[in-house]
Amino acid sequence: MEQGREDDGMARVLVTEKIADGGLDRLRNAGHEVDLQLGLSPDDLLTAVKGAHALIIRSATTVTAEVLAAGTELQVVGRAGIGLDNVDVDAATKQGVMVVNAPQSNILSAAEQTMALLLAQARNVPQAHAALVAGRWERSKWEGVELADKTLGIIGLGRIGKLVAQRALAFGMKLIAYDPFVSEDRARQLSIELVDLDTLLATADFVTLHVAKTPETIGLINAERLAKAKKGIRIINVARGGIIVEDDLAEAIKSGHIGGAALDVFAKEPTTESPLFELPQVVVAPHLGASTREAQDKAGDTIAEMVFLALAGEFVPFAVNVSAAEASETVRPFLPLAEKLGGLFASLSGGSPDTLEIEYQGQLADYDTRILTLSVLKGVFGATSDEPVSYVNAPQLAADRGIEVRDTSTSTARDYVNLISLRGGGHSLAGTLSGLKGDPRLVLVDDHSIDVPPARNMLVVRNDDRPGVIGRVGTLLGEAGVNIADMAVGRSDEGASALMVVSTSETVSEEVAASLRAADGVTSVNVLARD
Repeated sequence: MEQGREDDGMARVLVTEKIADGGLDRLRNAGHEVDLQLGLSPDDLLTAVKGAHALIIRSATTVTAEVLAAGTELQVVGRAGIGLDNVDVDAATKQGVMVVNAPQSNILSAAEQTMALLLAQARNVPQAHAALVAGRWERSKWEGVELADKTLGIIGLGRIGKLVAQRALAFGMKLIAYDPFVSEDRARQLSIELVDLDTLLATADFVTLHVAKTPETIGLINAERLAKAKKGIRIINVARGGIIVEDDLAEAIKSGHIGGAALDVFAKEPTTESPLFELPQVVVAPHLGASTREAQDKAGDTIAEMVFLALAGEFVPFAVNVSAAEASETVRPFLPLAEKLGGLFASLSGGSPDTLEIEYQGQLADYDTRILTLSVLKGVFGATSDEPVSYVNAPQLAADRGIEVRDTSTSTARDYVNLISLRGGGHSLAGTLSGLKGDPRLVLVDDHSIDVPPARNMLVVRNDDRPGVIGRVGTLLGEAGVNIADMAVGRSDEGASALMVVSTSETVSEEVAASLRAADGVTSVNVLARD
């Protein structure tokens, strides 16, 4: 039991910014204490985070290494939104704290805001509005351009970039994009031509940015690149401030080389002063990309769900400091099996081997299986570690213990559509999902073929391959009052020895295991998955 947690599993969830009531109610209904403290100063936060198991924030709260250090019982930090500029993710990872966000909560709102600014920039809507309400009818001054038949250059074809592309197609725009992580086939399916960044800037009539703010993208659009851009190009940014060097953009617009810009984000926020604000060719908004009622509700509901899963020790789809956090629909059903195999393997091998080989065979090989590897590690160390094990700290535990983890994939599977195999320390274990319901099955133990569902309490009995041994094992278990729930018998290829995998209704004591080991014909007994 973790320090500070009640026996009933209740956790304290500190919430420092306004979150949708529906999400918070779910946490309350699960028995957690929701501690709502809005508007905390940095010093107040250091005090409030002590004893909290989860921290939920939006953009106004900064979670520094100091805050994380003060939150000694923190398991998860949830950011209700996409950006994580205000969370020290590296410090959280080192401390074993999961960081989760809500990456899909505002994608539709951000895409629609992009289209709003694209149209506003093309038709000068804000400028004409300001003139008219000031008493000036300036119809000819604010002549615009049509979007139809213009080329839109999209930098970043992630979720938002793809939504913008779909909407721009409806306006009759031609689409080009720069994204080194998208294949040409996938872009072609979206009616998009992939080009390099310089070609995009030299070709497009409008450019929209949809990339994360990283060391590689900070200052991506600078004076040098703007000088190579097509004369009259117009730039829209609803991504993150700092990706465009704002002073360089202002100078390029003043020179007449850049036709205009529409910005929703800025390098420093909040900001009320910028050389861009003085230019009539520029449309600006105070970071409204996610500012819709729907997006805010979705973000709150999603982050509460992620925190709920993290506190329960379950798979968290939107954990940002976990590799391959978003498991595909094909991979996801194998997560419980992978973790169970890890736990059983640790019991079978008596701990952690120096090298753990994990192989994915069959259709699984066509998918990203890194999260399955994390699940295996979570199972291995959950069975052997005194500290709580999560998807975040499992790889670190492997590194700390000097365990080399090798995972491989092959699309060739001889007997099964999909198979997960573990091998190391002289032991092997393999499992799959079977039937229409996807029931988990153990199909290999120490190179003996078997077929039995994994269970909470299991025995692996190695014995001479001769009559009477199985009966003796059953008799000894019966005399000890241990009920056999399931049994599978397997033989090795050599045929000289056999192996029994027995599922029992309760944990087999060491005394009973010792009596089994002493039985005639039994060579070894391993008790797996003890309570």
